[in-house]
Amino acid sequence: MKQTILLFTLLFCIHLSAQNTYVFLGSYNRDVKAESVQIYQLDTLNGKLNKVTGIQNIINPSYLTVSPNGKYVYACTDTKTPNAGSVSSFEFNPQQKSLTFINKQSSGGENPVYVSVHKNGKWLINANYTEGSVSVHPLLENGKIDSIAQNFQYLDGSVHKERQTRSHVHSAVFSPQFDYLFLPDLGADKIRCYQFDETQKQPLTEAKIPFTKADPEAGPRHFTFHPNQKFSYCIEEMSGSISAYQYNNGVLEKIQRINTHPDKITAGFESSDIHISPDGKFLYATNRGKENNIAIFSIAENGLLTNVGYQSTLGKHPRIFAIDESGNFLIATNVTTGNIVVFKRNPKTGLLKKTGKQIKMENVSCVQIRKI
Repeated sequence: MKQTILLFTLLFCIHLSAQNTYVFLGSYNRDVKAESVQIYQLDTLNGKLNKVTGIQNIINPSYLTVSPNGKYVYACTDTKTPNAGSVSSFEFNPQQKSLTFINKQSSGGENPVYVSVHKNGKWLINANYTEGSVSVHPLLENGKIDSIAQNFQYLDGSVHKERQTRSHVHSAVFSPQFDYLFLPDLGADKIRCYQFDETQKQPLTEAKIPFTKADPEAGPRHFTFHPNQKFSYCIEEMSGSISAYQYNNGVLEKIQRINTHPDKITAGFESSDIHISPDGKFLYATNRGKENNIAIFSIAENGLLTNVGYQSTLGKHPRIFAIDESGNFLIATNVTTGNIVVFKRNPKTGLLKKTGKQIKMENVSCVQIRKI
């Protein structure tokens, strides 16, 4: 009898543990009647997604991030809206299954595309693509976004006559210690760098090395750090490449550049997002355009990448994907086909296999996964 009770208790605890991982979805959706932000529960036993809540009356929440404590969701809003751009905050209550709008502020530039939150939960960084700028917002204890504390505008471009006439900042990523901020700039072929002092009212100051130059017409887009904090990787949208860097105290030293696509594909690159498995053994990168897949790379001890395969995202235009905390699941979003696909990740080979049932969300553009 005691063994039966213990077994039942163990299974119940496993079930509860499998239900506290949440999936946050954003979209390019101008229909105010539609739920343009949606939240699902990820069953980490079988990969199934179960709807929790959603919210209406939000225009184009194209990119989301979740606060360190899991209580608040921050979004780029009014993305791709002429003469507009904002950042918005929401409170998420998993017990009540609710998502509540808190407030919004100007993003300090047109077409916001990426938001990051400092580990102390007191600062929000936003990257504006069209105007090539970055804004810094203080965050209040109730999750409210305060007005802009700093805003940096950039005007320099690069060599492509159409796409690089000026700066286009595409992401804002903190260093592992949260003491530096890196800004991949597609328009200028640079990865900009600032020191970040969380104790100051204006926390950003230009780093000793203010930027790392990318290859001409590379188009740096998204950026990530290896869990060992020794390496970082930048996906380049225009060239369809990944540049790998040795990282040390705000300084990037390139060690490799490798294609995200098979050699037979020679043009039309639209590389997008990049993430590393929690165990640090594999790197994943999305390709849109002709390919619509995830490129999979093994990571050697010296940080160098080797391609081990490709996985179709089973849709078109995979803009953002995410890997859960356990490293067992990868979730891809396809904007054009409006579908979200859960993949089971093989920890030994790094390869992916579809699991569970696909869900639909019109113009879905972003996914974040958080265990709460």
